Amino acid sequence: MLVAVLAGSAAGCASAQPEAAPATSAPALPAATPASTAPAPLTVPDTLKFTAITVDGKPFDAATLAGKPTVFWFWAAWCSNCKGDAAGVRDLQAAVAANVNVVGVAGLKSGSDGMRKFVADYRLTSFPQLADDKGEVWKRFEVPSQHYYVVLDASGRVVHRGPLSVDQLRKTIGA
Repeated sequence: MLVAVLAGSAAGCASAQPEAAPATSAPALPAATPASTAPAPLTVPDTLKFTAITVDGKPFDAATLAGKPTVFWFWAAWCSNCKGDAAGVRDLQAAVAANVNVVGVAGLKSGSDGMRKFVADYRLTSFPQLADDKGEVWKRFEVPSQHYYVVLDASGRVVHRGPLSVDQLRKTIGA
């Protein structure tokens, strides 16, 4: 059957009928562009719906932390344990900065001068240090004392609340 169709086609080519104009291709349509790849806006969890002032007097909006795990390190300028951990927290923050937020929260009558001196002495300027002598952030996270950590997962859920050594903190955040 295939031979008969081909023979008939060949015979038609020899006939006196005019040749059809060569087929032309329609211009190619541009490739479909995928829907926008911009990420959907992050939902800010309730745990991060607060503002504060940093030790250097700048406004701080915790909503900017949404979408990444976050460590809140609660310290007091006069606390010897806080002083002992300051360099370790600073170094850990530098190591995890791309994946984990770290925020220091000073308070417990540290005073503005004491907070600034602590931040300068331990070179803690690479991550936010909140000035919270009124204890608003401390109360928000139910922090009873200094040298205390509150760790949030990327969704803003509290996954740890309490004292930790820097090594324990490293393990808690998987660093």
